[in-house]
Amino acid sequence: MRLSVDQHARVSAAVAAAEANTSGEIVAIAAGNSDAYHDVALHWAMLAMLLVVALVAAVPQCAVDLLDRITGRWGAEWSLSQLASILLATLALTFLLARLATLPMAVRMLLTPGATKTRRVRRRALAMFRAAIEGRTHGSTGVLIYLSLDEHRAEIIADAGIHEKVPAEFWADAMAALLAATRDGRPGDGMADAIGLIAGPLAEHFPRGHDDRNELPDRLIEL
Repeated sequence: MRLSVDQHARVSAAVAAAEANTSGEIVAIAAGNSDAYHDVALHWAMLAMLLVVALVAAVPQCAVDLLDRITGRWGAEWSLSQLASILLATLALTFLLARLATLPMAVRMLLTPGATKTRRVRRRALAMFRAAIEGRTHGSTGVLIYLSLDEHRAEIIADAGIHEKVPAEFWADAMAALLAATRDGRPGDGMADAIGLIAGPLAEHFPRGHDDRNELPDRLIEL
């Protein structure tokens, strides 16, 4: 899912409208995903190998019978070295097939546990916040709205100055507005709705002064 030109325009307009009444700064970022999850694919490939070993250990005679059918060597005596070599080759092939099966991003996303997605999105959002917002505004009044589209997850992270005055439960309402529209396939609307909610407390606690200057970009950043 990518954001359309109209959605970009709406989010950017929402940021500009919100910052018109506050010295706070809002940065909106939409990412296709927050991680490639190659380690998850590796874990599944290793699990597939272990399952092969477990099956051979559980029913060794069935494994030998299957080997006889494949090779046509009915009643042949297999040496321990031959069996070990065949098992090793089977494990290597299993690993390769599993890795090939997880090459598409959609497959890796499907196989990744929800808790892992949540942690990776949170980690990426924090990295973005620390690199682009934290400590870069006068009075520590920056807010990051980060949406990771493939994971269907989002994070809202505020600077220390805002956390001192805005109650924690408020952020849950903004997050709910963001995710509600995103689930309906309207991520741009969700981000704009969340920005609209955040604008109120920012204007109340951090009104815009006559000497206020724009410190961070007023547009949607799509990665």
